[in-house]
Amino acid sequence: MSGHSKWSSIKHQKGVADARRGKLFTKLTREIILTVREGGSSPETNYHLRLAIQKAKDNNMPSDNVERAIKRGEGTLEGSRLEEMVLEGYGPGGTAILVEALSDNRNRTLQDVRSTFSRGGGNLSESGSVTWLFDPRGVITVETGDLDADELALKAIDAGAEDVATESDCVEIYTRPEDLEAVRKNLEQNDVTIASAEVARIAKTTVQLDEHAAFQVLRLLDKLEGLDDTQSVCSNVDFSDEVLRKYRAQE
Repeated sequence: MSGHSKWSSIKHQKGVADARRGKLFTKLTREIILTVREGGSSPETNYHLRLAIQKAKDNNMPSDNVERAIKRGEGTLEGSRLEEMVLEGYGPGGTAILVEALSDNRNRTLQDVRSTFSRGGGNLSESGSVTWLFDPRGVITVETGDLDADELALKAIDAGAEDVATESDCVEIYTRPEDLEAVRKNLEQNDVTIASAEVARIAKTTVQLDEHAAFQVLRLLDKLEGLDDTQSVCSNVDFSDEVLRKYRAQE
């Protein structure tokens, strides 16, 4: 499962810029709309909506935006019909990549993702070719700072986490998707500040690439992440700290 937080750190930095352009808030809004349409507008009874609202709060999305998204999901405000899409492909070096999207135009989204893969040295593949390499997991990220990573890991396990991965500047806590909310609340009650919490697709095994191929994959992931209909992107690459440092320096 190693490597998720490294890509997440890139996305978090990009998220600040995306929020300024409205892109990030648009993605969060779509997620809320869909969860309301599928499970109702009450956070008390709709687990997925609670997660979507918390994710919006984590990214400093204004409460008015959240309320409007809920109303659009209820149908009290006009909004386009959204369709969930999971698109699978291969990137440079044969790496596996999953793109989760919400779209009001399936053909447009398919074309955008296909052309982005092609320009990035990869290709869109058939359904089922890549998804088996990933498992859904709850992922809680805690920036370590002055925290004792070992002590934090013990708190996470006591709270019900399945696994913990320690990276250079954070600890990533893995749970069953249905346990994510409970583990998060337990940690917060024990004075642990959560940087992010989400249900994500995590690679069962990871691959490492040489620097050139790793840069190619990072550029492709960035392009896919930047598409208007994309909600999330994941791969099975474990990027080294050195590669990420050099990649960030290019930004």
